[in-house]
Amino acid sequence: MTPRPGASLHAQIYERLKDQVIDGTLAPGQRVPSLRALASELGIARGTVEAAYDRLIGEGWLVPRGPAGTFVAEVALAAPAARASAVPSTRELITPASLEPPGLLRLGLPALDAFPRKLWARLVARQVRAAWSLDRPEPAGHPPLRAAIAAYLRRARGVSCSASHVFVVPGYRAALSLAMDVMLRPGDAAWIESPGFPPTAQVLAHAGVRIVPVPVDADGLVVTAGARIEPRARLAVVTPSHQSPLGVPLALPRRTALIAWANAAGAWILEDDYDGEYRYAGHPLPALQSLDTEGRVLYAGTFSKVLFPGLRLAYLVVPQTHVDAFEAASERSQHAGCPELYQTVVAEFLAEGHFARHVKRMRALYARRRDQLAQALTVLEPGGLFVEQRQGGMHLVIRSTRSEADTALARRAQAAGFAVQALSTWSVDGRGPQGLLVGFTNVATAVEAKRLAARLSEAIGA
Repeated sequence: MTPRPGASLHAQIYERLKDQVIDGTLAPGQRVPSLRALASELGIARGTVEAAYDRLIGEGWLVPRGPAGTFVAEVALAAPAARASAVPSTRELITPASLEPPGLLRLGLPALDAFPRKLWARLVARQVRAAWSLDRPEPAGHPPLRAAIAAYLRRARGVSCSASHVFVVPGYRAALSLAMDVMLRPGDAAWIESPGFPPTAQVLAHAGVRIVPVPVDADGLVVTAGARIEPRARLAVVTPSHQSPLGVPLALPRRTALIAWANAAGAWILEDDYDGEYRYAGHPLPALQSLDTEGRVLYAGTFSKVLFPGLRLAYLVVPQTHVDAFEAASERSQHAGCPELYQTVVAEFLAEGHFARHVKRMRALYARRRDQLAQALTVLEPGGLFVEQRQGGMHLVIRSTRSEADTALARRAQAAGFAVQALSTWSVDGRGPQGLLVGFTNVATAVEAKRLAARLSEAIGA
């Protein structure tokens, strides 16, 4: 693989460990070094190693087993018959010069070629010249940004909130962690969607919360199943606008049933609206929070999938009854205080209307790019792979009717440079529906879409 200067250390660790699983250096069932041991060996922060391990676990390469440690998944590739007699140590493999290119068809990555870089640079320069504060940032977020987010959400997503309800955090994980700090205790039960976004289960489990996988069908989370499995759960984490990863919206009867359950059980709902702006038929669906009259729904959003992931800015909207508790929690949180320069720039980006215009442009661009790639991927149909096109989102689901496991297909695609993911690995037990998840946002032309589809077909033997 060709080095690419500029990749982060955790990305290098992820790639190298994944490569060692693929080539058999790390065998199925083998225990990998602990976070502390590997961080000590490499002389880096434990959090850097943790980020790499979280990604490997989320993609199904590694499996956490509590106090026993972390192990190579049993579905990993068997070791090849022959390989180099001497394998470099992890320290030798991970160096600033050994950097990897981003994978093709990567999920969750906005169209970087369409980002308004000149406008952004002008806004950054303006804030720098204005001598933004060099003091410790406000734990709950820059007040003008909180106000701008509240105004946007009221207008565009139907969320009922004011600036004091908005807490700015460095990403979805931080939003979920902040919510757990206030709303949950170790041992509490939480519903999660199955299949669902892998980091949700990881963050909850890390905090000692008992995970309750709840099935998803064509209408979204099956609320009756959740109530039957664990009626006394304290939290339900859902993606109602565009279920992650299946792409179905939560039907209105399910929305009202979920809120009714939360009201009756005294439970909370965390609405992860990660890409709700992107709906290609009709208007974007209103937020689940807009139906909440009892203050049981917390609303989480992010700028990473609309602007760019390196921004590391997200937000959590909390009920009025718990504003004081979240203020106190944000003061003691390790995630508190996002860099103020970027907060001031995003506040201006929102207040001047650039954000709304950018979303409108991207909605039209993504609709075109989605259709181009979906059409090109019909080349996979003779091999038992069929694209499911939903009405929104930033990725496509390719369903598999093949007898071969989707994890094997994904490994072959990844070995060829694709960042596709196996759909089954998004279920807690790895036994969910079979298919592949592919991003389309950075496939610029129909010609490129056909070229990539042909390469993917060849890589997975379709």
